[in-house]
Amino acid sequence: MAQEIRETTVVDTERSGGERSEATRSGGSSTVERIPSSPQQVADPEVVAGPKRRRFTAEYKLRILREADRCKGAGDIGALLRREGLYSSHLVLWRRQREEAAQTQLRSRSRGPKPKAQDPRVKQLEREVARLQRRLQRSETIIAIQKKAGELLGIPLKNLDSDEND
Repeated sequence: MAQEIRETTVVDTERSGGERSEATRSGGSSTVERIPSSPQQVADPEVVAGPKRRRFTAEYKLRILREADRCKGAGDIGALLRREGLYSSHLVLWRRQREEAAQTQLRSRSRGPKPKAQDPRVKQLEREVARLQRRLQRSETIIAIQKKAGELLGIPLKNLDSDEND
């Protein structure tokens, strides 16, 4: 019995769901531990990296969708999914993405140069310029009427040529 493996267990007594044993809080395990009696059976101490999210290329997605579209028999799609290690939700999402891409390709595109994005402040300034031009036009009309009234009444007005050149 040179290669005998000793088994040690921590007995779980009846507890409520929130309680823990001292062994689990102190880093011990409440499961069966195998302690090797010879150095030949030492477990691999390497830490395995966490799982990585799979990324699928567009070509792969299209290939799988084409294969799924060709499946006619009962269970063919399930066999395809098992073979590729995929879920049915992948097919649903990829089909939706394929339809959206087809819709964007079919939409009519406007011809000519694309409109440039305008700063919202430009529109505000344009409105202010238009308002000030209307106000200026109104005041010039009032001044013209005052000049004509002054001429009719014989009131001499000073000539302000210096202001007009500004």
